[in-house]
Parts: sequence; C-alpha cells; structure tokens
Amino acid sequence: MLKGEQGFTMDARIGKATEVGSRPANNLLRRLSPADYALLAPHVIVDDAAANELLYSPGDDVQVVHFPCGPSLATFLVPNEDGRDVETILVGREGAVGGIVSEGFLPAYTRICVKFGGPFARIHVGKLEAAKLRSPTLRNIFARYADCMLAQIFQSTACNAIHSIEQRTAKWILAAMERTGDESSVPLTHEQLATLLGVGRSYASRVLQSFRADGILDTRRGSILVRDRDRLRLRACLCNEAVKNHFEEVLRGVYPTEEASSTG
Repeated sequence: MLKGEQGFTMDARIGKATEVGSRPANNLLRRLSPADYALLAPHVIVDDAAANELLYSPGDDVQVVHFPCGPSLATFLVPNEDGRDVETILVGREGAVGGIVSEGFLPAYTRICVKFGGPFARIHVGKLEAAKLRSPTLRNIFARYADCMLAQIFQSTACNAIHSIEQRTAKWILAAMERTGDESSVPLTHEQLATLLGVGRSYASRVLQSFRADGILDTRRGSILVRDRDRLRLRACLCNEAVKNHFEEVLRGVYPTEEASSTG
C-alpha cells in the first residue's frame, strides 16, 4: 500500500528505477529538459498501482510525489459529514499528486486514490525539492503545473455550482477518455460515476440511461462505452475546454490530446 508514511518506501524492490534517457509515460516528466530530468532520474521508481489504492488520507504526511503514467488516473476525494466522498479533480499523465501545491512535507487535506490502475512513477518529496533548488527551470515547471492544478479545482467548483448533472456526466466521461487515451470506453462503474458527481447511485444510473436511450452511451459491467463522442461533447459543459486552454497557455503540450493518446 502506498500511503506516504504509512508503509511506502522508495525501494527498488517494489519497482524499477528509470534511466535518464528512458522516461516514464508521464507528460509532465517528459516536458522537462534533459538536464532537469537527469536530476530526478536516479530517484524515480516506476511500479504498478491497483484501482482504488489509497495514496493519502487526510492528515497523512506527504512524503512521495506520484506521477500517473499512460492510462493510469488518480483522483482527489473530499470526505463529507454524511460519510460520502466527493471527487474534485482527476489527474492523469498530464500531472502528479502529492505535495505539488504545498511543496510537500505538509499534511494531506483530501484523500487521494488511484482511480484507474496502472503504472505510476514515484519520487520522494525531499529529492524533488532538492532538485528544484538546484534548477530554476525545474522549479518553474512545477510552479506552472501547480497553477494548472489550482485552475482545475477552481473550474470544478464553478462546474458543480452551475452545470446540470447531465452536463457534468458528459464532462467527466470525456475527461477520463482524454487522460486514459481510450477512444471508446472508460472503466467506470455506476457507483464510481455517482462519486464523481456527488449524487446517489440511482441518480447516476438514470442519467446514464438517458444517454443510452439517445444512442450516445452504452454500459457494460464495470465500464461505459461511448457510441457517439461528438454528441457526447455537445451534451457536456465547456469546463474541460477551459482547463485544456489554460494548460496550453501555461504548460503547452502537457495536457493529453487525442493525437497524443492514439500514439501513446
């Protein structure tokens, strides 16, 4: 289990270190210059994480930065007084989780879980912070990514306040597809979608049924199949586009595109 101080150690036995010339499939890491990545490479471990694996709980010391690679996704969940968690943002290969805004070594505020399992690159916060002290350009890249992450949070807050459940459903499915690179489906259950939306499972199921009746989506056990992506986009709000546009202004080339997804 990868829970910061609760058991995770940066030990090569649980994964493999990366060579300087062979980077993990994470766009943020691939955005770094060769010199900047060389500062991190000796300390980066790549291993697999299972879906629903807990990375951090509220109050945990943030000791490790996790970079989703390829189709892997992580999610931030805010616990509510009724016992339910509400997901705020998804993070895929465009970014990282753990100490990005706080620069580490502070208690986690939310739960951070693996949404879709797969490879993750990991680096100890102390190693990353030491490298940032040695390189202003590396520090700048992570400051820019922190800005993009905050933009996602702001946009998510606005979206939850003003957009319908149907619009948000379409948005979340499209966001997951973009980040995983799958052009036709996402491994998302009704229960998981309900958590993303902050609604009950029955409500989420009714929304999916309306999309299904219109020929836009279909469902299989444990996954949602997209039949008409263009029509799904028309039903979505523009929050994904706003986030992507900000990424392009601040960190061009980092947010996943359909072209990049198809080529890996």
